[in-house]
Amino acid sequence: LSPLCHCLTDSSSCNLCNNPMRKNNIICVVKNQQDVFYIEKSGYRGSYHVLGGLISPMDGIGPSDIKVEELIQKVQNSEIKEIIFALSTTMEGDTTNFYLFRRLKDLNITISSIARGISIGDELEYADEITLGTAISSRLPYENSLSK
Repeated sequence: LSPLCHCLTDSSSCNLCNNPMRKNNIICVVKNQQDVFYIEKSGYRGSYHVLGGLISPMDGIGPSDIKVEELIQKVQNSEIKEIIFALSTTMEGDTTNFYLFRRLKDLNITISSIARGISIGDELEYADEITLGTAISSRLPYENSLSK
């Protein structure tokens, strides 16, 4: 594992961390290595922090069982400007997001989360009530959607 991002690598640091074209002051927090691959396909060009799991009290997984302290230290010891939570929209993902937010909120950085809601190309009739409710409650002004 890379000591910086905790991505799988066969050297002391990964190709993503070593790439000078990436924005190293933005960290996308993900559950596992597979999530890094998915986000890379989106065109994201910041850095990563792989937690190695999610907080799940029902499964006996607490904050000390994943790479939380390493993330906190990374933010405290560098010029990080933004943290993006890219965790699953499950109870465990939301619990982990909330825990991380509480630990990071006083560190003078922007904290954001990936958007949730209706997928592009989906029909409303196939969306469940929770997804539709989340999409409505996290709506954006229309002019913002035109520029994307």
